[in-house]
Amino acid sequence: MTGIDDLPIRDELRGKSPYGAPQLDVPVRLNTNENPYPLPEPLVRRIGERVTEAARHLNRYPDRDAVELRTALAAYLTRTAGHAVEAANVWAANGSNEVLQQLLQTFGGPGRTAIGFEPSYSMHALISRGTGTGWISGPRNDDFTIDVDAAVRTIGEQRPDVVFICSPNNPTGTAVDAGTVLALYEAAQAAKPSLVVVDEAYGEFSHGDSLLPLIEGRPNLVVSRTMSKAFGAAGLRLGYLAAHPAVVDAVQLVRLPYHLSAVTQATALAALEHTDTLLGYVEQLKTERDRLVTELRAMGCEVTDSDANFVQFGLPRSLKGVGGTPTDDAHTVWQALLDHGVLVRDNGVPGRLRVTAGTPAENDAFLDAVRAVIKERSTKENR
Repeated sequence: MTGIDDLPIRDELRGKSPYGAPQLDVPVRLNTNENPYPLPEPLVRRIGERVTEAARHLNRYPDRDAVELRTALAAYLTRTAGHAVEAANVWAANGSNEVLQQLLQTFGGPGRTAIGFEPSYSMHALISRGTGTGWISGPRNDDFTIDVDAAVRTIGEQRPDVVFICSPNNPTGTAVDAGTVLALYEAAQAAKPSLVVVDEAYGEFSHGDSLLPLIEGRPNLVVSRTMSKAFGAAGLRLGYLAAHPAVVDAVQLVRLPYHLSAVTQATALAALEHTDTLLGYVEQLKTERDRLVTELRAMGCEVTDSDANFVQFGLPRSLKGVGGTPTDDAHTVWQALLDHGVLVRDNGVPGRLRVTAGTPAENDAFLDAVRAVIKERSTKENR
């Protein structure tokens, strides 16, 4: 029987696994950082209206440059991210992953390299390899912040063509301050110069301000965003970037013809009309996120500060394990929580798991499951 290794695929793809999280039918699913709130009915109706109008013209190709959508996205960023941008600064694609892919197709590729600071969003490395771009894993501190001195030194030594900075970082939730971004940007420009990509997929959930204003006067700095999280539109697949107009022109050299369907553009435009309502859900999720941090720490769990719509945590170190298996082994705890009907994410960070902030009821169920697992482990240890 023919398997993938029998096919003439590229060598750098051999032995790799596709990106994805388990899709299990359980009572509480908090593993993919989805917004738990369904779209409000007025927005659903508005989507229907816009899509109906678009459907009348599906015999024609959509607006290749998505000018109306990019104009609306620019207005949204200008209003919410603290820096005025125009349509010429914005580019949109099918999810932020396609945005990142287009950037790597343009600025990476065979003979070029990209660097990210791991643990971080695993798609940065995966898309790099998929575009033939060499991948470099950069350093982080024990508290999951970027080791600035080590990062600057590594950039100077490795001279990457693309630098990824994820803020808030996935899966840790840690935000990156402007000073760190500027230090890495300057190091990258001194080394080559290179493109620096700030991945703000979870930017709307941050306690602090967007890093978008940093693009001013820095033509090699890009900020990427998505409508999947804050807009509760994971099924839409709409991502976008803000950068110097020259970057927007450059990625159009590799974008597929008419890559954004008329239906996608219509749906995204409808969602942008309901920004205030959707950002209201974001505020609720930020409150719930902070509650998860507080209550997990009250249980003695190790919790990373979070600026995202998720929390990275590990069980209390005081639990020493049962039967030779440490209780902070991530997958063991993952399975124990799953046995209680709660699905969280095992990202491969030793001793840590990631839970998405859900509705208050979902978060209560998760916290009860953690308490139950801690009690079960403590009881076994004391026998």
